[in-house]
Amino acid sequence: MNFDYNTTRSELILAEYGRNVQNMVKYIITLPTKEERNKYAQAVIDLMGFLNPHLRDVADFKHKLWDHLHIISNYQIDVDSPYPKPTPESKEFKPEHIGYPQQRIKYKHYGKTVEKMIANAIEEQNPERKQAMVQGIANFMKMAYVQWNKDNVADEVILKNLSELSGGALVLEENVNLQKVEFRNQNNRQNNKNRQNNNKNRQNNNNRQRNNKQRH
Repeated sequence: MNFDYNTTRSELILAEYGRNVQNMVKYIITLPTKEERNKYAQAVIDLMGFLNPHLRDVADFKHKLWDHLHIISNYQIDVDSPYPKPTPESKEFKPEHIGYPQQRIKYKHYGKTVEKMIANAIEEQNPERKQAMVQGIANFMKMAYVQWNKDNVADEVILKNLSELSGGALVLEENVNLQKVEFRNQNNRQNNKNRQNNNKNRQNNNNRQRNNKQRH
């Protein structure tokens, strides 16, 4: 008895399409006429699109399917493709590495965006607009601090950090109050929600009892 193991089979070129599609493509290569090859190639393209519906979200997904058909055939299939035939060299092409930014962020919970906002505010020449920008940045910093640290923060801390990040160039008046931002534990939120539901149910029961007394 002969057993068919994966280890004895040929390597899957594009595993996401499975071995059956690869065998179909091999069969198409052997067909004698281009008319037959074109007919069956279109059927396999439709099947490949059905097996990988996520490719429909890719721009020009039909082009990608035809490229994959040529790759599965090891670039040997001879059909009338609506797109230029890819080459083995194009498959091996790798884009240049995009380097990661190496800039140091002083306060990670504020992020690089806040530092850019501060730099723009420093360059602003209009006093009123500049003051409004500083106020907005400070409010954003307070919100970011609370979300990152899961804890409330005093306005004085935010104003001190703002002064440090701007090198003392951006300062808010001491009597300015930032927007109220508080950290609320998830359990507290659930307890408040349950309490509200209980109060609502109690009120409904009281109304129901009152209506029953009026009927009698």
